[in-house]
Amino acid sequence: MNLSSLSRSEQKRAQILQAAITLFCGQGFPNTSMDEVAKQAGVSKQTVYSHFGSKNDLFVASIESKCVAHQVAQDLFVNPKDPQKALMQFGIYFGEMIVSPEALDVFKTCVAQSDSHPELSELFFNAGPQYLLELLESYFSKVEANGEFQFENRRHAALQFCLMLFGEMRLKLELGLPIDDIKDDRNDYIKSSVTMFLRAYRIEK
Repeated sequence: MNLSSLSRSEQKRAQILQAAITLFCGQGFPNTSMDEVAKQAGVSKQTVYSHFGSKNDLFVASIESKCVAHQVAQDLFVNPKDPQKALMQFGIYFGEMIVSPEALDVFKTCVAQSDSHPELSELFFNAGPQYLLELLESYFSKVEANGEFQFENRRHAALQFCLMLFGEMRLKLELGLPIDDIKDDRNDYIKSSVTMFLRAYRIEK
């Protein structure tokens, strides 16, 4: 993100979000205070609260900001007539996001604290996975209107597509295994997943 192109208020918001995601990932949600976020961001605690009413709100916004930072946003799905291109772009951006250190750290934090802080997992799910699944469901509805694809249960289709994109790389990273031997195949895997997915839901004529 180019901070110089943002207004002063937007710059402070971006600084807060970056500080928050760094602290949440580095030391966990329960161990991170709004005071620490303010100090890390170089702003006052009052400024943090003026942008985000609570720590929960800040956590949700920091997760959502990572989706936007990786271009996983609605502007990927403006053309329902070319789902191959749209889903390939989504696959690349989403694929990069889910193997990023921040995404892995947040996921591990939620899993590790799911017993003592189950609300954290719910916040993460709603801000990340739920947001992306709803984007895909909405896009699939528009694609269906063109008469070439029928997704039947759009929620199931969205889940199937996202989980396909996790692939071997995300699995190995979750287990702490090296991925050097599969890095070069990542884009080919994503492309074949998109092709397979659309083939399964294309209406035969």
